Amino acid sequence: MERWLFKTLLIVAYLACDYGNVAARVVSLGLSPALVLYLGLYAFLAVAIFFAAAIPNFFGRLIFVALFCPASIYVQAVEWVTHNFVTYDIFITHFNSRESTGDALILYGDALKLIIPINLLLAAGILLPPGKARIPLMGWVASAAPLVALTLFSVILYNRGGEGGRALPAGFLPLSYGSLMGYEQVTTPHGRRNQVSLPLVPSKDARDIILLIDESVVGNYLDVNNPAGVPTGLAAPPKGWSVVNYGYAASVHNCSINTNAVLRFGGTRETYQETLRHHPSIWRYAKKAGYGTVYIDAQTTGGHLMDLMTVAERAEIDDFVQFDHTAVIDRDMAVADTLAARINNGRRELIYVNKMGAHFPVQDKFPDRFARDRPILDRGTHSNIIWSSDRTGFRGTPEEWVRYRNSYRNTLLWTVSEFFQRLFHKADSRKAIIIYTSDHGQDLHEQGNPGANTHCGTSKPLPQEGLVPLMVIEAKDKPSRDWHKNLAANHNGLSHFRIFPTALALMGYDETAARPLYGATLDAPDKDHFSFNTLFNTRLGKRPEWQRIDLSKINTLPVSDYAPASAGPVTPPARPGA
Repeated sequence: MERWLFKTLLIVAYLACDYGNVAARVVSLGLSPALVLYLGLYAFLAVAIFFAAAIPNFFGRLIFVALFCPASIYVQAVEWVTHNFVTYDIFITHFNSRESTGDALILYGDALKLIIPINLLLAAGILLPPGKARIPLMGWVASAAPLVALTLFSVILYNRGGEGGRALPAGFLPLSYGSLMGYEQVTTPHGRRNQVSLPLVPSKDARDIILLIDESVVGNYLDVNNPAGVPTGLAAPPKGWSVVNYGYAASVHNCSINTNAVLRFGGTRETYQETLRHHPSIWRYAKKAGYGTVYIDAQTTGGHLMDLMTVAERAEIDDFVQFDHTAVIDRDMAVADTLAARINNGRRELIYVNKMGAHFPVQDKFPDRFARDRPILDRGTHSNIIWSSDRTGFRGTPEEWVRYRNSYRNTLLWTVSEFFQRLFHKADSRKAIIIYTSDHGQDLHEQGNPGANTHCGTSKPLPQEGLVPLMVIEAKDKPSRDWHKNLAANHNGLSHFRIFPTALALMGYDETAARPLYGATLDAPDKDHFSFNTLFNTRLGKRPEWQRIDLSKINTLPVSDYAPASAGPVTPPARPGA
């Protein structure tokens, strides 16, 4: 009896540590039938944990701990860091990004220092021997109870389209999500990809077509869109270059993985899921049109694939370029040099680039001489980290976000401004057509909202997370199309969905035939919905949810970050020299 009392106290202590989420859920439901259902489901799942603790076989209890505790740690880490619930959509996105698990462990490092001990309470409460059962068949009942609970919980989530798992014992949620994902994988038809069937029209343009995808660059932090933005040089490019600025655009999604997948396979808001499953990639279209295919990846190394790229897709790429031996801080400069060399090589190529850009951590992604805006985050702790961010000591206070935003601005000075100055200087403008954008924007907490997350961690993102720059860069005296014809009407109103059909048109594919499959081009007069997807992985009968960007709700950049009020009005200083 004393042993069971101790086990019970440990398990209750684990459950009690999530009191904040439980209390918030109870308050949100109020006195309603839904509250009764929630409390009943919570009690049902909690009892299942106690049954798991009663499994007589040690290895049976160990298996439960090995599955439940990591799942619980995952949910608590995400929710405590981002202040957002783990939805089925977010779970699938995280699963598809599993090659970044090591980075994620660093990202949630500060939270894990508390979460892991909490889950050790649960592990100890389950693993301690329960003693000899006094009830016949108790061992079988105890062993079956967690499986029954998981199965019934999964059925509930399935019938509710993945909804209904908020503020329940944390470990059950990802285990149920995983079972639902496995069920969908088994029951979803997987056929071969279609062959390219669109007709080509005669084209004598031999220039390279470049899709230049930056990382985590929010549109209102660049001076081409906002006078208070970081000076980039894009508003007044060097002699020979033209920059056609479409202003603010909406990304596909607020997560890199999903945006890049759609940019490589195309589709519309209505058809993107079908195109991702069955339509030809941009590489296949390029090959049929007579282009070599080149992928330049500044974010991963060692041949690793990211953003839902498969081995089959990799086989369609002629030249796969990564920078295994280049420091993170120098990756975008290496991209500029490599891209300039490809532009100047005299071969007609389709080049897709994933830049290093400005994904967190941002404090060590720029040289000391580019530390223009201060105060900044402490430097020297993340000097060769690509994506993840050790949040130790960063609690998202207003003062800390000031330092973060200044570090972000300095990063843009290096990875955007200096990148383009280097590219413009080295590349022949007459040999390239560049479509430049970012995979998504950023929530940099200008309005003081809580949390330490910047993007891709919430089902209700702020509009800044989908706000990206969009421009066409080419030779000034050799325009490939009449980009200015509908520029005024399209300015501050297009989206990523216009990029793929534009690339096809530049390759020489018939626009009339391509439009039903992929939509309108950048220079077409068609109005765009100017929205980004907040429910990308539409499963279990759910449909995509589109958040239209209202520019009146985009925060003004806080110049006070780097200029005290006592200093008077500030104009953005000129770009520092290289």
